[in-house]
Amino acid sequence: MSIIYLSKQGLDNLKSELNKLKSIDRPNIINQIAEARDKGDLSENAEYDAAKEAQGLLEARIAKLESDIANSRVLDKVTDTSTVHLLTQVVIKNLQNGLEMSYAIVSESEADFKNHKISVESPIGKGLMGKSVGEIARIEVPNGTIEFEVMHISSL
Repeated sequence: MSIIYLSKQGLDNLKSELNKLKSIDRPNIINQIAEARDKGDLSENAEYDAAKEAQGLLEARIAKLESDIANSRVLDKVTDTSTVHLLTQVVIKNLQNGLEMSYAIVSESEADFKNHKISVESPIGKGLMGKSVGEIARIEVPNGTIEFEVMHISSL
């Protein structure tokens, strides 16, 4: 298993989700299975089948979170902002349309595009890694190449 680098907040979020799944969601599914089992014939019981499937998905998510937490390393606050790297905030300008965007470069498990957090493993994240202010990142996307200029880099 590879090491997962997280911010302190990212690790806290994973632990919180794991706690919720174990203390709230798991008992709820166990109750749903018990109620469906009490309704009789399990061979044609759609409620039972649905509850068992939900239990399987829940247990898989719990196992993934436990693995991620066990293999995680918390990164300290970044002080080097000369180049784009994990846990930096970067302002980029799309050279095709002139739009400026700001993104936090985070680990894959912390990525949240709606909140302007992109994974270091994403095409844009990979393309920006190691770039400094003023440099152009040429990033391959499904419909061609997009060029971004790095406008500003700061610490998260």
